[in-house]
Amino acid sequence: MFRLAVCAEMVFQDLPIDERARRLHDEGFQVEIWDWTRHDLDALARTPAEFSSMTGYIRGDLTDPDGVAELLRTARLSIDAADRLGCPRLNLHGTGLDGEGLPVVPVKGEPTQEMWAAARDTLGRLAELGENAQVTFTLENLNTAVDHPGVPFARAADTLALVAAVGRPGLRMNLDLYHAQIGEGNLIELVRRAHHQGLIGEIQVADVPGRCEPGTGEINYPAVARALADLGYDGTVAMEAWASTDSDSALGRFRAAFTV
Repeated sequence: MFRLAVCAEMVFQDLPIDERARRLHDEGFQVEIWDWTRHDLDALARTPAEFSSMTGYIRGDLTDPDGVAELLRTARLSIDAADRLGCPRLNLHGTGLDGEGLPVVPVKGEPTQEMWAAARDTLGRLAELGENAQVTFTLENLNTAVDHPGVPFARAADTLALVAAVGRPGLRMNLDLYHAQIGEGNLIELVRRAHHQGLIGEIQVADVPGRCEPGTGEINYPAVARALADLGYDGTVAMEAWASTDSDSALGRFRAAFTV
């Protein structure tokens, strides 16, 4: 029913990243990576792995003129990197994140109307870049309570509104249910709303609390999977989660939760 992917950054951490990709491929999963500049792309390209998503920029943000210019510049570099791996989706956030997941330029309070307008314009330009290169940029919702305080446009409602406002096929939503559970909850209704609008590029999952694999926390992922199946969703569901014990067990629990 679903195409299952796993973030290679978070499992089999005793192995080099290309060996993690091979291992995930052998287990039947697509592969996701984060900052591609930290990896040997040639080594990854030599693996048989099917890459599902990677970070779509290096630096920059959606609203500040200098940040926008840097975001667009590094997005073009990311398109070239994605082409080397045959990766169809490039992931975005409201602003650049540092190594701890904190915003490089934090925002206090709610984004202004001017920031919303600038973000919509920037995302439209990114969507055009993606369409020309035949890749899809995905805007990911984040949580600000635990992992990413100060990131603008973080809530699922924010990312959904921006993607809908742009209204171009080169931009979709990376609907992260771990972040959405912390920030908003009501996950099945959120999935239904995003799906009915045709705005989901992919879905990412981890459990709450702890950001480990499905089955380790409070989210009823089998119920989410059934809702997705009822909707006819046949896209990618990616586990972006730490293994609570060993990686093989985490993969098994993920697969079981999304086998409908």
